[in-house]
Formats: sequence, C-alpha cells, structure tokens
Amino acid sequence: MIELTAAPIDAETLKNTLANQGAGGFCCFEGWVRNLNEGRSVERLEYEAYEPLVISEGQRVIREARQRYPFLEARCVHRTGLLEVGDLAVWVGVASAHRDEAFKACRYIIDELKVRLPIWKKEHYVDGDSGWVNCERCADHGRH
Repeated sequence: MIELTAAPIDAETLKNTLANQGAGGFCCFEGWVRNLNEGRSVERLEYEAYEPLVISEGQRVIREARQRYPFLEARCVHRTGLLEVGDLAVWVGVASAHRDEAFKACRYIIDELKVRLPIWKKEHYVDGDSGWVNCERCADHGRH
C-alpha cells in the first residue's frame, strides 16, 4: 500500500498496521527534512506529486519488491505540501518472516520510489531563495 498525505505522518500508527503473527522481522525507513543541502541552509521543503501515477507506480514497486524479497506486509506514506526542518517526509515499513527480507525489501522500495515516482521537492532556503531540487540520479534512471 502506498499513499500521499498533507497531514503529519504518524510512524507508530503505521508500524502497527503492519502487525502480522507470521512476522519475525520489521524494518522501516524514515526520511526527515534536514536543515542543510549542498552547503545551503534549508528553512523548509515543499513537495508536489501527481497522485494517480504515484499510486500506480508505487504499487508496482511494492509488487516487484515482494517478488524479489518475499515479505508479509509493506506500506509507504509520502508527505505533500510545506514541511519544516525535522518533519517526517516519507515512511516505508516492511514486515517479513525473517529480518533479511525486511531489510532488503525496505531498501529496494525506498530506492525505487525516489527515482520512479512523480514527486517533486522545492527547497526554501534561509536566505529567502528557493528552487526545485534536481535529482541527477532520477534523471540517470530515466535514461536507462
């Protein structure tokens, strides 16, 4: 399951949605808004997304991860709108029978989502300037 939200992400509640009696391992990734990027002081971020494609491609990524690293449950939530430094921007969680699959699936999901989903990030800097972040890795992925 993948979703977008403008509301703050509640990691503990999300973790609880993945509870499964067959799970022996759980792994999650939390992406936070940091205060510095490429030597510039960041005040806040702004995320925009094209939701229909985020959902369809995100579901495809999760299916691929399940084929590679069999797991029991997975979930991803990504914020949209204005976020302040320290806010949780993205959360991915995976529950599996064994820890190795949970670690590998979680890593695969976040890595693929970052390059394949139409989610754009604008940085607002302390000096009053702002700009959309150029994701070179995303551009490289599109050429392959």
